[in-house]
Amino acid sequence: MKINRYKKLVLCILLDAVGYVSFIIPGVGEFSDAVWAPISAWIMIKLYKGTAGKVAGVVSFVEEALPGVDVIPTFTIMWCYTEFFTEEKKEKSLSK
Repeated sequence: MKINRYKKLVLCILLDAVGYVSFIIPGVGEFSDAVWAPISAWIMIKLYKGTAGKVAGVVSFVEEALPGVDVIPTFTIMWCYTEFFTEEKKEKSLSK
């Protein structure tokens, strides 16, 4: 099933917001990061296929597992990367 690119952007923003929950609820932060890190990596791999998705999954896991770097919007950055910087998108824009 292919997801519309803007629906995927909204989903990515929401997933990044879930990662921010550890900052909102005091005392729950580290536990929620330990649970969220593997889940976010798995979702990233499912959203973005191929090598880029696997690399993004590892980055997402590390970003969520390390304290203090949860503020990086990994899902949204990956969406921007796939929309604006991948070869497939460059070829489409050049052929127009």
